[in-house]
Amino acid sequence: MKLIIQIPCYNEADTLEIALNDLPKKIDGIDEIEYLIINDGSQDKTVEVAMNWGVHHVVSFTRNKGLAKGFMAGIEACLSYGADIIVNTDADNQYCGEDIEKLIAPILKGEADIVVGERPIDQTEHFSWIKKKLQHFGSWVVRKASKTQIPDAPSGFRAFSREAAMHFNVINEYTYTLETIVQAGRNKMAITSVPVRTNPELRESRLFNSIASYIKKSMLTILRALLMYRPLACLTAVGAIPFLAGFGLGIRFLIFYFNGRNSGHIQSLILACTLMIMGFMTFVIGMLADVLSANRKIIEDVQYHIRKLTYDKTDTKVWQEAATQALQIEETDMDEAEKGNENETSESKR
Repeated sequence: MKLIIQIPCYNEADTLEIALNDLPKKIDGIDEIEYLIINDGSQDKTVEVAMNWGVHHVVSFTRNKGLAKGFMAGIEACLSYGADIIVNTDADNQYCGEDIEKLIAPILKGEADIVVGERPIDQTEHFSWIKKKLQHFGSWVVRKASKTQIPDAPSGFRAFSREAAMHFNVINEYTYTLETIVQAGRNKMAITSVPVRTNPELRESRLFNSIASYIKKSMLTILRALLMYRPLACLTAVGAIPFLAGFGLGIRFLIFYFNGRNSGHIQSLILACTLMIMGFMTFVIGMLADVLSANRKIIEDVQYHIRKLTYDKTDTKVWQEAATQALQIEETDMDEAEKGNENETSESKR
């Protein structure tokens, strides 16, 4: 059983070593533990810190692509390196590394394919009152959208089985946390959560600049995920508003008409017809979107089988680790230089 712990990084040279030192080196039930970082276009010495510490794999972007892209790149890389379980954690040491054993336990027992670490939000001192309320509200919205019971949806401390990881396909560029839960819930994956501990804050969050930005991006992410996975239900609900309003105006017009007071109410009839047509057209668009959603599921199945063929039946490594290769070249040059110095020393002694 092989576990790979992945850490998305963007200018994390100051905190990365602290986070790496906190990670477990041995876990019961796991034969092999490897560490992978996703260098999301860092401008500091993040990669150097990681390689000096001894991480096994580095996936590098030449420019910053965002947390969601980095997460998916890490998932693809972990699959290519033969991970049976993948754990995602943060480079700022927000989560307690010892809890990884607790996080992967449901997967090892065969009880779940995805496990989300539930943070003690109300007891976290560096979370403001409004942030705590928004975290709870956002998690409630995700639970309703995904039909799951995950109490801490924004948590990035997660474990995935190999099978679950092969089904992931994150579309948005903001964050993977909300969309993956909606995706897992709608695809009937076995998902659960376990309580985990958090460490003192080392730096402020870089995912959003303000509370307003966080709310806007989170709601857009949830809405987009719903439109992708439940388009007919969403657009039917949207179309029902103008349709019912138009239907009500139509009933009003008929009441006036049969009472002999139809004059002067033609505008209401026109408005009623317009609203009902708008609602009906929204429903038709929802039906078309539902057909497209069915095609998307077929494409996801194709993607899943391609991943199975690529990662399970070949030894191909799809990620070229430029940073690792560069370090190996430097180490080779250093070894040759040391051998040269040794030869010179031995010749001088003779």
